[in-house]
Amino acid sequence: MSFDVTRAEVSEPDVAALLARHFDLMRAQSPPESCHVLPVDDLAQPDIALFALREDGALLAIGALREFGTWGEVKSMHTAEAARGRGVARALLDVLIAEARAKGLQHLSLETGSGPEHAAARTLYARAGFVDCPPFGSYTHDPLSHFMTRAI
Repeated sequence: MSFDVTRAEVSEPDVAALLARHFDLMRAQSPPESCHVLPVDDLAQPDIALFALREDGALLAIGALREFGTWGEVKSMHTAEAARGRGVARALLDVLIAEARAKGLQHLSLETGSGPEHAAARTLYARAGFVDCPPFGSYTHDPLSHFMTRAI
């Protein structure tokens, strides 16, 4: 596997399309009060680094790293359906972890869904060293959310 991971902009047509797919899917899976997906415009803020993983120029996945002082948050991880099961998400997550390390962050946390449709994501994160944790930042307890963290 030879993937190319680069910084991305929300204005790139293929990135915008995959972000829209991610947003629509997350909104369809959770009620508004339990859905923490960031709107596209929020992903263009200076505290967020958006990344795109491509293979032979085709966009396969997106993911973002948001900084909060000495810790970061994984946001908007999404792999195109046709690319799932090929190690794409893990390759992108490894880049996000490396980026957090390079920025000197001490912890990396995330929120994902607690339902069966997010089981693969929770397994991915656990295999990358993330462990369950209580809500962090501005999150509050929600039975539809699952929180994880890891030291960098």
